[in-house]
Amino acid sequence: MASINGTLRHIPLSYNNTDSQASALRLVLSINPHWEGADNRIEFIRFTDGITNTLLKIINRKPGLTEEQIDAEAVLMRAYGNHTEILIDRERETRSHTLLAQYGLAPSLLARFQNGLLYRFIRGQPTIPADLVEPAVWKAVARRLGQWHATLPVVSHTPSQESHTSDVFRPEKPSPVHKGDDLTPIQPRQSGPNTWTVLQKWILALPVDTEDQRLRRNDLQKELERIVAELDDGTGIGENGLVFAHCDLLCANVIMIPPTKNGATLSHQEVEEVHFIDYEYATPSPAAFDIANHFAEWGGYDCDYNMMPTRSVRREFLTEYVKSFVQHGGKGADSDQQKVVEKLFQDVDRFRGIPGFYWGVWSLIQAKISQIDFDYASYAEIRLGEYWAWRHEQDGTRAQNTGEVMPLRERRWAQEA
Repeated sequence: MASINGTLRHIPLSYNNTDSQASALRLVLSINPHWEGADNRIEFIRFTDGITNTLLKIINRKPGLTEEQIDAEAVLMRAYGNHTEILIDRERETRSHTLLAQYGLAPSLLARFQNGLLYRFIRGQPTIPADLVEPAVWKAVARRLGQWHATLPVVSHTPSQESHTSDVFRPEKPSPVHKGDDLTPIQPRQSGPNTWTVLQKWILALPVDTEDQRLRRNDLQKELERIVAELDDGTGIGENGLVFAHCDLLCANVIMIPPTKNGATLSHQEVEEVHFIDYEYATPSPAAFDIANHFAEWGGYDCDYNMMPTRSVRREFLTEYVKSFVQHGGKGADSDQQKVVEKLFQDVDRFRGIPGFYWGVWSLIQAKISQIDFDYASYAEIRLGEYWAWRHEQDGTRAQNTGEVMPLRERRWAQEA
């Protein structure tokens, strides 16, 4: 069982994708030695290789157990992709997961190993992009996200308090500084890790092997400075305008509970609760970024902008979110909930281009380091294109170019119903 004070068990073994079953077996038997023996039937279910990690569900299908009993003892094994430590502070991810588990918002961590984590399984059905646009599902997401943002701390506790949540808020591990680097890192309004410091770390980690790469990194740094100057204003809900955000609410990280009812597949209309999984990118952030980022994921990896929520749907989502945020004691919310909804609606609109910038920079790094069969370079251009499309609407440059049509994503975002 994990503890926020750092007592999580460490297994001195690694997962090897080329010897998947044998290496995973060694890991699970390290925490469940009672699974050895002839009466045990261990099975490995590969959920996904994702685009950064490998995720396996490991079960013991002992005779006589129901599916629910089997799932109650199931173990999830998540092995990190190669070189992802450049993008993700794995120590802080572990502490964040443990903090979330303390608040009942994440499954219990069981152990860590050299290149991943073992934790409890949440019984449920991962969503797909088509699920996210269903009202019952997105309302459940809004309620859960409101609970997340209201419940979790975003600033470190004083040393006199028993909790060690301050460990979660240690500064980002610095990225290597390139020789002769003349970039000056941004200084966000709030110290400690947050969305802005994560982005700064990523920009510092961008490749600079060619003159084009150096120029692009300089341009992205200037844009980050511009973004922070405009949006890091502390006016949002939460503590000093920040909440503890998931920052990666794509469909695979939203689990509908439960997946079945009386042996039949649960319909969308019956979904009342969801859980969030995978906390690699969780960090203090403006609530508007976390919400805008989730809306961006309605289109899936294919970036189908026809799936983006319209103005009326966003307003309904935010109404559900604010009710939950207030119900769970969230800070910084005015007593007039409708007023909070309208302010948040405007903030999410201001942030709608930032997820494209965030994942565009991320993809440029992945294009350099990842061995996964995914076209990160093209994905980076698509996501950064979202950012520039937003910029051109904001500053009026698109409208000034006679005959230039508003991009589909912007048209969809502006649509009322």
